[in-house]
Amino acid sequence: MSVINITNAKANLFQLVNDVSVGFKPITIVNNNGKNAVLISEDEWKNIEETLFLTGIPGYVENLNNIKNNENWDNAQEYKKDEKL
Repeated sequence: MSVINITNAKANLFQLVNDVSVGFKPITIVNNNGKNAVLISEDEWKNIEETLFLTGIPGYVENLNNIKNNENWDNAQEYKKDEKL
């Protein structure tokens, strides 16, 4: 994770927002008070929220792992976004 001090972050905010939005690499912003922050893209934040929600459902992770480990995946095909159902 990249680290930048708050003064430089303020001076380069536009570029930092662009960088995290394109590269999905968070940036830690440090200040003199020891109260740091992390800058991430909106898409990354939404992914984190979704993961937290799903893993908070009782039994969800265990069920997902059971499916992953117990299903026959020999004939599985990769999903393509532009594929017609």
